[in-house]
Amino acid sequence: RAAIGGHLLPKHHWMGHPLSFSLSISLLLPLLLLLVLPLLYTNFSNQIVRGMATHAPAGRSAAEKLSNKHVVLGTQLLPPYPQGMQEAVVATGCYWGAEKGFWRLPGVFTTAVGYAGGTTPNPTYEESCTALTGHTEAVHVVYDPSKLTYADVLRQFWQCHDPSQFEGQGGDHGPQYRSAIYTYDDDQYALATSSKAAYEKALGKTIHTEIRPMTEAGPFYYAHEGYQQYLARPGSRPYCSAQPQGVSLPPFDTWAPAALKGRADLAPRLPEEFWAKHAPKPHCVLREPHTQIQWP
Repeated sequence: RAAIGGHLLPKHHWMGHPLSFSLSISLLLPLLLLLVLPLLYTNFSNQIVRGMATHAPAGRSAAEKLSNKHVVLGTQLLPPYPQGMQEAVVATGCYWGAEKGFWRLPGVFTTAVGYAGGTTPNPTYEESCTALTGHTEAVHVVYDPSKLTYADVLRQFWQCHDPSQFEGQGGDHGPQYRSAIYTYDDDQYALATSSKAAYEKALGKTIHTEIRPMTEAGPFYYAHEGYQQYLARPGSRPYCSAQPQGVSLPPFDTWAPAALKGRADLAPRLPEEFWAKHAPKPHCVLREPHTQIQWP
């Protein structure tokens, strides 16, 4: 009960007093904001995503002009490649360090950095950094299957970064730095997906790696000359944001699909002794020589 002018008023009259109404609104306003703000944020975020999809740079028809010579290996960057060579495209974050890790593997014929997984044709580095192209910073690996198999490539891929990080790696953030595998055939796709499940279990964390066939994610667009084999070039900045977790991919026989398990051409070529000595470690590409590993 409340008193005005010395008279007691009914409770319902007190609740309708202007002061009480103001207090009620002040209490309800925060609750309303808690309900409304998430809806506004979600709508705003969706508009941003739609804007990125509809405002991708137009790109260009002309590809980057390259010297077509690998700075370290001396081999060609562009196809056609020697008969029997196989290809792989992966993304682990910043492509500088990732490329070096792959070109050092015995059996690799050549490597190159570029862009895949997006929509803009022949994007520039600056365009890819806007995150509007949809591309990843990718590495193209060409290898001799008599010395290195796709299973070996996958092991280097999983162990050279932290695939549990979403749209980023270390200090690099954005969808262009997401983890991805782009496959050239059904065997590669089956091995990629099976190895992902095995590594996720071994890592004990959810893996966010994107796996798509090159028929959807391609083509691979080469980056400009100055970023090819960047870490081996004079005056380059020694930078690598990769976050290897020190967790090994389980043995091939434990995760290979049943239909592929008995195929000798898909089994790893590099033994455990190799990985015990040369498995990726934090900042390893900055400390190791640029030359290809000789094994055995």
